[in-house]
Amino acid sequence: MPSSSSARAKKPSRGPKTLPFVPQILIFDVDGVLVDVRRSYWLSALETMRFLTGQRHAWAELHEWKSKPGNNDDWNMVSNWATALGHPTSYEEARVAFGQFYWGKNGKAGNVRKEKLMITPRHIKRWAARFELNLFTGRTRQEFSYTFERWPATQCFRNVVTMDDVKRKKPYPDGLLRILGPRDPATAIYIGDNIDDALAARDARVPFMAILPPGTYEYRKCGARFRELGALALLPGILALNDWLPSA
Repeated sequence: MPSSSSARAKKPSRGPKTLPFVPQILIFDVDGVLVDVRRSYWLSALETMRFLTGQRHAWAELHEWKSKPGNNDDWNMVSNWATALGHPTSYEEARVAFGQFYWGKNGKAGNVRKEKLMITPRHIKRWAARFELNLFTGRTRQEFSYTFERWPATQCFRNVVTMDDVKRKKPYPDGLLRILGPRDPATAIYIGDNIDDALAARDARVPFMAILPPGTYEYRKCGARFRELGALALLPGILALNDWLPSA
């Protein structure tokens, strides 16, 4: 589900925000949750579609395709999208085409340099002092490392599961199950922003919270779908998670 927001986004008015349990484990998706990818992955997808189809495509179209199950993987989304428009594109063809815009080509900087972290190391370290922190992302290990290798808070995450680490990527729950092992899923929370995140959480029986900033394309429709899949809350940004966590 499309989303991206500044860590400084205005918090919603305070009301009763009580979880039905005290979490021990926090598991985060990356894109749209910890990192603003509007000018990296999303822009690269639009540029790839123009390259493959010879036509410009609107942001609204991107959001529509991104919200479909199975399209958390941008290469898969581009393959499905271009093929649906009469330009048969395999997954591998989509991956190669996407790479020239995301990573850059012939000395031209790629869009990967435009992405921004939406939370500070200080916030991550505060959570790490109280909870076990983990990441389950649809990124490849290379993509993850480029953004997080030198980030001071990366060491706070006990487990990092990328698409390279599981046989079945989202919406399958394999990454969540790998992180939890034999532990009770009910002791964890998964925070994501995409329909595939919600599906993975549901099938792993892990409580889920959705990042859904105000102004998101088809906000009400997205929110309703997240609720149908059992989301405990719709958060306007990652820092709103603090409103739900028990006080230190």
